[in-house]
Amino acid sequence: MIDVRAHLARKPLLFDGGMGTYYKAKPGTECEQGNLLDPAGVRKVHREYLAAGAEAIKTNTFGLPRMAAARQPDWQALARAGWKLAAEAAVETGAAVFADLGPAPDTEAAPAGSIYMAVARCFVEQGAKNFLFETLSSDAGVLETVQAVKAQVPDAFVLVSFAVLPDGYTREGMYSKDLVRRMTESGIVDAVGFNCVSAPGAMRTLVQQLGSTALPLSVMPNAGYPVVTRTQVKYQGKPEYFAKELARIAAEGVRILGGCCGTTPAHIAALRAALDSLPAVEKAAPAVQVSTPEAPTVEKDDAFLRKLNAGKKVIAIELDSPKDADLTNYLAGAKRLQAVGADLLTIADCPIARARMDSSLVACRVHRELELCTLPHMTCRDRNLNATKALLLGLYAEGVREVLAITGDPIPTAERDEVKNVYQFNSRKLAQYIVSLAGEGREMPSPMTVFGALNLNARNFDVELRRAVEKLENGMAGFLTQPVLSAQAVENLRKARQTLGERAKILAGIMPVISQRNAIFMENEINGIHVEEDIIQRFAGLDREQGEALGLEVSMQMAREALPYADGFYLMTPFNRVALMERLIARLRTELLDAEG
Repeated sequence: MIDVRAHLARKPLLFDGGMGTYYKAKPGTECEQGNLLDPAGVRKVHREYLAAGAEAIKTNTFGLPRMAAARQPDWQALARAGWKLAAEAAVETGAAVFADLGPAPDTEAAPAGSIYMAVARCFVEQGAKNFLFETLSSDAGVLETVQAVKAQVPDAFVLVSFAVLPDGYTREGMYSKDLVRRMTESGIVDAVGFNCVSAPGAMRTLVQQLGSTALPLSVMPNAGYPVVTRTQVKYQGKPEYFAKELARIAAEGVRILGGCCGTTPAHIAALRAALDSLPAVEKAAPAVQVSTPEAPTVEKDDAFLRKLNAGKKVIAIELDSPKDADLTNYLAGAKRLQAVGADLLTIADCPIARARMDSSLVACRVHRELELCTLPHMTCRDRNLNATKALLLGLYAEGVREVLAITGDPIPTAERDEVKNVYQFNSRKLAQYIVSLAGEGREMPSPMTVFGALNLNARNFDVELRRAVEKLENGMAGFLTQPVLSAQAVENLRKARQTLGERAKILAGIMPVISQRNAIFMENEINGIHVEEDIIQRFAGLDREQGEALGLEVSMQMAREALPYADGFYLMTPFNRVALMERLIARLRTELLDAEG
């Protein structure tokens, strides 16, 4: 079997091409199941790629991490059979065999690392020495798995390959340079690269933008972009074009080449011929470290951020956008709140999954006409990567510098057959993506400030705090909390300040209760809100005026108790009662904030 390190010191290493798009699995079966149901067919594909000139082949096990996560009963048998078939085929030519691990789902209950390690352990038991983690949109769990593999197989060769879109980001919004840098700096990954998603030309551009790396770089593009019909997916990229483009990439220094979706033995044969015609290189060019971009300087901040970062207490107020297309009253209300002392207007993104005027468009209009700082909420529920990026670029162009990243309420069950949730991100990954858009050679000259939600009323607040720490690590600057309407919420706020420290800006949520009916409804029907029973009982028998007056007193009481642990307040307007919130802001200013200096 080829010694991969020794081979790379002399010349590029040629991998095989696509398995899933070339091997014809029986209808209703997955490609990997062919390892048990059709071993001769899988072995035939391996041999065709070897005959085409491949020097390394992948086991037919791409989907195993997903199967292992789903606890599919036969996944281990599929792994053993997949390794055996590839190893048997490779004996004939001495080609290297790579244990192939596709992306693993990453959940709190089953982290990606635990899944990868279970699959990798199965391959180690079969005698595997080469490992390929491919088509990844994230590096979650990868490095800890590589470390575990090398503890068992010290001379293991590990290649980590990411699926990067032509704009340089994965489907989970991670930036290619950052991923390559982390793999390089780990000191345990042997090669890094890109595969799938992009065609040869686009992938060459990605490599050029990446620059030189300290690790051997791998490139395995698709044959082209797919044409989807009702019954099948076809890739129109010709072998000759594929070979020509990858030969150019090889001539520019890429050391590992191969194919992904849509490529066939014909593509690999053409690439073999193209590589063989390249001028011989006695010694590979010395590797150069990927440069670490300097932290971007802020091109333009705003009054809210300047005040917050100066240590002064701020007031953010939420005003739900209209259900219709008329902003007249909304703008008038926002202007009144601005005049009485609001520093920032926050706009919810279709709360409880009911359509309203777009929060980002409203934010831009308010910022443009009133010169009031705005914080649009951005949910993961309604937008994929492209839509999210397009919206963020538009916000930046309009001068909006803050955004609240949240997962978002799911669409009510009765509507799901017609309207689908997206959830391509979670709030942590969305924050990471937003921050990654700023930097050297990227789309934004300066970073946007990302806030998140902190549920002080969570049943297991320790878990909530752990998630908050993760959000900070992924680029969030602070949090807006759920309403403080209990002694427990105040205690959890204190605990949050103690745990998160001064690096996290925390705006304590204050939402006036206006009636007993309102309090009972919030306690029973709104997720993330807990109203203390004593507060509920205090509103018994009150009329509207009395209810608002008591609501103000309760809000002031909660604000006083929260103030030592908060950097300001996040006020939520009940039923668009702007006049009530004017009174609350005025009292907060005169009784708490201005007095504090």
